[in-house]
Amino acid sequence: MNNPDMQSSKTTVRVWDLFVRIFHWSLVCGIAITWITAFARGDTHQWLGLAIGALVTARIFWGFLGSRYARFSQFIRSPGVSIQYLISILQNREQRYLGHNPAGALMILALLASIAATIATGWLMTTDAYFGDETMQLSHSICAYGVLSLAGLHIVGVVLASRRHQENLVQAMFTGNKRQAQSTDVE
Repeated sequence: MNNPDMQSSKTTVRVWDLFVRIFHWSLVCGIAITWITAFARGDTHQWLGLAIGALVTARIFWGFLGSRYARFSQFIRSPGVSIQYLISILQNREQRYLGHNPAGALMILALLASIAATIATGWLMTTDAYFGDETMQLSHSICAYGVLSLAGLHIVGVVLASRRHQENLVQAMFTGNKRQAQSTDVE
């Protein structure tokens, strides 16, 4: 069979555990709703921000305690390996990784950091010291736009990797399963 999506389940392997999948899609929904409620009256935006903060905190813990492919130690690579991988993307010769590839790892770190900065600046705006502070509001907006920009780049990366490796990565994030590693792939 040439189409990996049509292959039997015997040729797939569980990569993304249930926590990672629930975290991912909860974060997607949470950020979308938080963005929509940014200018609405009421506490919805703040409560969603706190919920996203709880999600990010849980994911950080899961990055140390979770299943094999959820662990930071499994997918965070050295700067040299990461740069080489980014160069290989430009040369259209990047290897397929069963878990996160080095570009995906950089994106995860950038998203977690920018989401944390957005939450921190949002929380600071509720304190006596920064309530109504225009600089803090601007910082919060810049961080939020940074999250959206990174999310857009993440989507581009997922589409690119899905096409290049003939693998539906969106489907994999729903099912948890990916095509088994071949001899040229990195586990």
